[in-house]
Amino acid sequence: MKKFLSFLVLSVIVLALAACGTKEDTSSTDGAAEDDAAKESETVTLTVGASHTPHAIILEQAKPLLAEQGIELEIEEYQDYILPNQDLANGDIDANYFQHIPFLEQKNAEEGYDLVNAGGIHIEPMGIYSKKYASLDELPEGATILISSSVPDHGRILSLLEANGLIKLKEGIDKTAATLDDIVENPKNLKIEATDAPEMMVTYYENEEGDAVVINSNFAIDAGINPIEDSIAIEDSESPYVNVIAVRSEDKDNDAIKKLVEVLRSEEIQNFILEEWGGAVVPVSE
Repeated sequence: MKKFLSFLVLSVIVLALAACGTKEDTSSTDGAAEDDAAKESETVTLTVGASHTPHAIILEQAKPLLAEQGIELEIEEYQDYILPNQDLANGDIDANYFQHIPFLEQKNAEEGYDLVNAGGIHIEPMGIYSKKYASLDELPEGATILISSSVPDHGRILSLLEANGLIKLKEGIDKTAATLDDIVENPKNLKIEATDAPEMMVTYYENEEGDAVVINSNFAIDAGINPIEDSIAIEDSESPYVNVIAVRSEDKDNDAIKKLVEVLRSEEIQNFILEEWGGAVVPVSE
């Protein structure tokens, strides 16, 4: 009988210890799960709209750097210049990255948006291309130059033509807002035709329409055209047309947005831009 009671007591002790061990293990597991949940709750998701080249490609490079800072970056790609601002204004995305400052300002004025520049990231030099002529000097009298129908780009394009001695604009005007009516000298009687959306300019160039075509570098690169090697003239690094991160005005001081801009201006991303596009896309640091 005594042996039986001893065995019974020992069994109870063993079971009690096992139960305690199980409870501690569960507590440890629960604690780890809680830590993981806390980390997940600290992660901020940032959705940024972007055109494919070079904007979305640059953002992809920034993803792991942002993840280290607790920001999960989601990239929404767009094929046009209208929807990214519309979706941003409507709150469908948190920021966009596809446009330069004059374009942003004009769309705010036209559409009543309250979007602001949260930081400049890079410049895509505008280039002049021709399948028929190897230089601007070869353009004949009355040559046709095709440009996009995007009015915010006209001042930029005309400034490029003026910088290369093809035209002269009125004195004292804001050249970022110049129009075809502001041309006061045109020695070669060039026909400058605003024909279609910016993304269509590559097609006109490839079809050899016109004598020369002015193309945004992002569309050129996307089509396999090298702006440095293939253009017959290109903007220099002093261009004021910096591509920016745009946000709703109330989000300009948002911490996640600030971190996004900081990462995109980091040495790692700037070096990537230079190596990837060989000067066809130029990073800015402020």
